[in-house]
Amino acid sequence: MTEREHHIGQLFTAELQFRLASAVRLAVAGSRQPLDLPMEWIHGEHRVRYEEIALRQDQAEYAAGFLQRSATYLMAVAMKDAIRAVVPDPKSSSDADVRAAYQIARLIRNAFAHAPFSPTWSIDPDCRGRTFEIAGIIKFDTTGLQGTAFDWRHYGGPLALFRLARFVRTAILKDDPAPRKVVPIPSQRIYQQGDLILEKIDEIPPDAVPIEVKKRPDGGIDLGGGYVLHPQGKEEE
Repeated sequence: MTEREHHIGQLFTAELQFRLASAVRLAVAGSRQPLDLPMEWIHGEHRVRYEEIALRQDQAEYAAGFLQRSATYLMAVAMKDAIRAVVPDPKSSSDADVRAAYQIARLIRNAFAHAPFSPTWSIDPDCRGRTFEIAGIIKFDTTGLQGTAFDWRHYGGPLALFRLARFVRTAILKDDPAPRKVVPIPSQRIYQQGDLILEKIDEIPPDAVPIEVKKRPDGGIDLGGGYVLHPQGKEEE
């Protein structure tokens, strides 16, 4: 296996981990993720019992968010290493997309490196006040970010990194993916926008509790978190 093939494999592994973490977070949010753990777990010289490692639902929901975020961080690490493996000096590459992909991956990696649970931007002086962009995939403007708290809005969010990882794997490392195999049909029809999860149901559950809602002047209903539900045919804000 060549070094290029090795990094292609690592990048794909990072993508798979992100996909799995996203599925776990969605299942946890819908109370469909089993939280079973061994009644007794022995590994090497250590032994723990169920009551020591069991998770409550609220703990699982909290941890699932960090699990997905950690998966995006590992994608950034895999991208940075992969680009360096095939491009001698990616910072000075004549290809603007290579430069942008490398700098975005490197800066996200740096933000997490010293404080993975509370990442902070550490922008090199020569990268401050600059915009790194790959058209249609990701855009990162570093202006004013040095020393500030990491926020997905700065670079477009987890799906932007997912798309960037695939770009690095296919466009920079020249991976030629095999045709996609048939994937299992989902058991629920779920749609997600940001952190808002919507599930299509056939009927209202018998234990559903009616609530009073106040409509906006445009007919929309505030869902919280900046999300608004509009009547069918109304453009979203």
